[in-house]
Amino acid sequence: MASDPEVGDRMISGQVADSAKRTQPDEKDRKPWRVEGGREPATPSKPDRPSMPKMPGSRRFWWILLAILVANIVIGQLIPSSEDKRISVPYTFFRAQVQAGNVKEVNARSDVIQGKFRKATKFEKKGPEADFQTVRPTFAQDDELLKLLLDKKVEVNARPIDEGRSFFATLLISFGPTLLIVGLLIYFLKRSASMAGGGAMALGRSKAKRYDASDTRVSFDDVAGIDEVEEELVEIVDFLKNPDRYRKLGAAIPKGVLLSGPPGTGKTLLARAVAGEADVPFFSLSASEFVEMVVGVGASRVRDLFEQAKKEAPAIIFIDELDAIGRARGGGGGGFGGHDEREQTLNQILTEMDGFTGSEGVIVLAATNRPEVLDQALLRPGRFDRRLTVNPPDKDGRKMILEIHTRSVPLADDVDLDRIAASTPGMVGADLRNLVNEGALIAARRDHTAVGTADFADALERIILGAERRITLSAEERERTAYHESGHAVLGMLEPGADPVRKVSIVPRGRALGVTFQSPSTDRYGYDARYLEGRIVGALGGRAAEELVYGNVTTGAESDLEQVTSIARQMVGRWGMSDVIGLVSVLPAPGEEQFYGPGGPVQVAEETRQLVDREVRRIVDACYERARRALASNRDKLESLAQALLEHETLDEDDAYRAAGFERGAAPGDVDSTAEEESDSAELPAG
Repeated sequence: MASDPEVGDRMISGQVADSAKRTQPDEKDRKPWRVEGGREPATPSKPDRPSMPKMPGSRRFWWILLAILVANIVIGQLIPSSEDKRISVPYTFFRAQVQAGNVKEVNARSDVIQGKFRKATKFEKKGPEADFQTVRPTFAQDDELLKLLLDKKVEVNARPIDEGRSFFATLLISFGPTLLIVGLLIYFLKRSASMAGGGAMALGRSKAKRYDASDTRVSFDDVAGIDEVEEELVEIVDFLKNPDRYRKLGAAIPKGVLLSGPPGTGKTLLARAVAGEADVPFFSLSASEFVEMVVGVGASRVRDLFEQAKKEAPAIIFIDELDAIGRARGGGGGGFGGHDEREQTLNQILTEMDGFTGSEGVIVLAATNRPEVLDQALLRPGRFDRRLTVNPPDKDGRKMILEIHTRSVPLADDVDLDRIAASTPGMVGADLRNLVNEGALIAARRDHTAVGTADFADALERIILGAERRITLSAEERERTAYHESGHAVLGMLEPGADPVRKVSIVPRGRALGVTFQSPSTDRYGYDARYLEGRIVGALGGRAAEELVYGNVTTGAESDLEQVTSIARQMVGRWGMSDVIGLVSVLPAPGEEQFYGPGGPVQVAEETRQLVDREVRRIVDACYERARRALASNRDKLESLAQALLEHETLDEDDAYRAAGFERGAAPGDVDSTAEEESDSAELPAG
């Protein structure tokens, strides 16, 4: 059967139109896609406010409310007032009591008379009560009542009569409790509405503290010793001040800057300096403040924090201790399950940072001491584009930091900040600030008008060596301690390239009965094998001296042995200084033990671990034998230094070298090690 093409076309077009009409939503129901950087609508829609739940509308509720009101009124009427305690008596009874001398006082207004009996009196079934009330008849105006009262010595006063509970008091008692119940009901309904709606996220609001530029302003003038990091952050400041300079060239400022480094190096101070220099709001909080017991709260706080910063843009968000929530997800990096609160918080941070556009003017600064455990998604370009390492300052940097912290501290003429900086290698900004404060406290305790060199020296000893312990040692134990510390010191003077001996003391400090303090003359960033072996020899000097002098040993070398074992294990397992193990890393760095355990990404055979133990034992035994030979060959120096310690208890650098019979600068230990130092830094245990 033939078909009309026009009819077919009309049918097809009609079907298409009907289909389009059925599937296309109305304009008012259409929800647009979210477009990054798109223009906002002309009339932004107001967010839905959580409305208070409607009052219960059942008749039962209103009947209950009416019953409460009636009960309130009835109970209010039953509550006695002062008027209820006053008995009403006839006028004749009143005159009889006056005649009997039982009326103490009266007061009246018009014909109403009130008063008190001397003794509580009972009338008919009322009483006994002391308070009474009566009404004087009109025809009794000439009964000479006043004369009778005065004759019976009744006090007549002009106080107003007691009319009982006032109208407002009656109203309050009758309706107040009901109104209070209704008010509390409305309050709790409103509160439940806010908790059920968007305001319920009061728990999910950000706890970030906002610092405006006017509040305790910090600038780059307050930061010193980390110039290379400061120069990198100057660009951030310049962008916040002059954004058009970069935008016209198509450049975008890094969305995130990650500051990593040891504690106390000034990461938080740097972030505040950026905010102070740029004159923008600064939102600061710790990463641990995002996490709560309730799952989802952390992600909500992240959203709220970024919304606040966007409203105040340009602004800076600073998240301290980022590793608390930014750890690698899953695997050996300390991650957690997919539904963990920390992971949800991290996911929200990733989403918020990726959702930025360069024009929003919000920059995220974060600080961490452990960048190696962070999730790689955080570190990719587009989130934390720039990663800056804040290292401990060198000697010049320490001097500049000391100059900043001593600006408000009066210094004596003998104070040389350059010398103090040279004697504090490895100290960071927080340590130096603490040193200045301790020096000022000691000077104040001694009633000094300015902080002197001796105050700083004692403060440094207190920080590094610990506070003095006021205990009494026996003569034998005191002598043994002197030989122990002399063994450390003599080997420090004998070992080529060893750190100079700064102070020797047999005064108990902290957990130790004596201390030998050595520090390098210049900052060292790499250590050769000869220097490390010399450190081991010096640390074993105390044990070797005890064995040489007394023929037996004590527990006094506990911390020395811990230090020796740590250095030797790192030489063998991390730094490739053993021919048996070779140039491989088989031991973790401090804090990375999880990577080398069972199931971790780095697998080490049990046989290799045993080889490491044997090599460590070989190195330590060889160094101990070397220490014994050196002390036996220099027994006279050991004895001389020990006797000086027993006499003076504490010897500074020059006195210690002189007591051991060495010229300062000409001792064997003053000769620099000839081995070439490595370019890579190696962390040594403190001690």
